[in-house]
Amino acid sequence: MARALLVVDVQNDFTEGGALGVTGGAAVAERISAFTGRHGDEYDLIVGSRDWHHGDDDNGGHFAGPEGPDFVDTWPVHCVGGTPGADYHPDLDTSVIDVHVFKGRGRPDYSAFQASTEDGTALPDLLAERRVTTVDIVGIATDHCVRATALDARAAGYDVAVYEDLVAGVDPERSERALDEISAVGGHVDRSDMDEGLANPGGAVL
Repeated sequence: MARALLVVDVQNDFTEGGALGVTGGAAVAERISAFTGRHGDEYDLIVGSRDWHHGDDDNGGHFAGPEGPDFVDTWPVHCVGGTPGADYHPDLDTSVIDVHVFKGRGRPDYSAFQASTEDGTALPDLLAERRVTTVDIVGIATDHCVRATALDARAAGYDVAVYEDLVAGVDPERSERALDEISAVGGHVDRSDMDEGLANPGGAVL
């Protein structure tokens, strides 16, 4: 009956100044670090996911062509593996992360449940090996990869919680709908206890 924390895509390209920067992303990185500093030892496993796209193709249509991105199914080039944009944000404390998983390697992946380790172990297999039953989710972006990860976790039968003050979304209304959708399938939308001492991230759905 183990518990895992999934830290989804807290990367330079998804925070302010990045190729697909989300307002409040840097603040979320800081808040997650404070949270893991306070609660990290309560988890049996902490996993960090990252987009890790190819730089020499369109990653299965994920990167936009000459017509430009539609910001629904096609996007500007971002999080190319091995580049600074794919690195974790510097305010994220990565020392607490037990396992790193990578997604979008040639494919238009959104959910961390599509990710795998460098040696090819898929996240669902990793969670099964550790006998994880409960998954808490934080990170970026609420209305895209956080949403997809939470829905996949619920579909796989996990008890799921998303901390609404430890996520940042691209679009506030769409992010609110994403949290409602997670609740509708039996996920929990909670708040952490990190409000004291840190400002709320401007782009987070609060």
